[in-house]
Amino acid sequence: MLTIKNVTKHYKGSNKGITDISLAIEAGDIYGFIGHNGAGKTTMLKCTVGIHGFEKGEIQIDGTSIKEDAMACKRKIAYIPDNPDLYEYLTGIQYLNFIADVFGISPAEREERIKKYAEDFEITRALGDLISSYSHGMKQKLAIISALVHEPKLLILDEPFVGLDPKASVVLKEIMRSICERGGAIFFSTHVLDVAEKLCNKVAIIKEGSLVASGRMDEIVKEGQSLESTFMEVVNHGNTN
Repeated sequence: MLTIKNVTKHYKGSNKGITDISLAIEAGDIYGFIGHNGAGKTTMLKCTVGIHGFEKGEIQIDGTSIKEDAMACKRKIAYIPDNPDLYEYLTGIQYLNFIADVFGISPAEREERIKKYAEDFEITRALGDLISSYSHGMKQKLAIISALVHEPKLLILDEPFVGLDPKASVVLKEIMRSICERGGAIFFSTHVLDVAEKLCNKVAIIKEGSLVASGRMDEIVKEGQSLESTFMEVVNHGNTN
């Protein structure tokens, strides 16, 4: 589904970025990507979705190179950044219809999907309001719905639970599981380690732009430990032993 091979991206005039990152996210995976602030999580996600270029390596989505055919890759994915920028002069429903137009979703399909997800996230009544009037949490919900409207095969999220109320967080987790049950995959960064431990079947830990651990959750987190304790051990000592 998503193959990242030896990807290196450094910002001009700085040592910050990512170095030699390799990951494989397969159909059915909920893959957590964790690390401290500035570790390179967002940089990796932006490279994956084609926002950032990268100096070395290869990224393929469902067998297609993001460098060679970015448009084909983007049709199969949805990306939700940690602070979504929405068109605040539009109403919620206008924005969702705009995104549906971009992906060529039929009127019947979009109506059904928007109705379902708006009810799930309890923002149906707000869809006629300007986005500028939305709270941060409501904007996050709208961004999530816009990402789901074309039923992406791969959902890439940067800190998706920040700003969501507890019920919305539960709904999002259920949606993530449902996508994977249908043969899709999830790749997301998070600081909420207990959520990642319960939700993910695989995890990668990044420190100062380099991977220090990656693999199945039950292989990374040893019996009797938590993801939190494993994370602290890895970032402080560089191993999971």
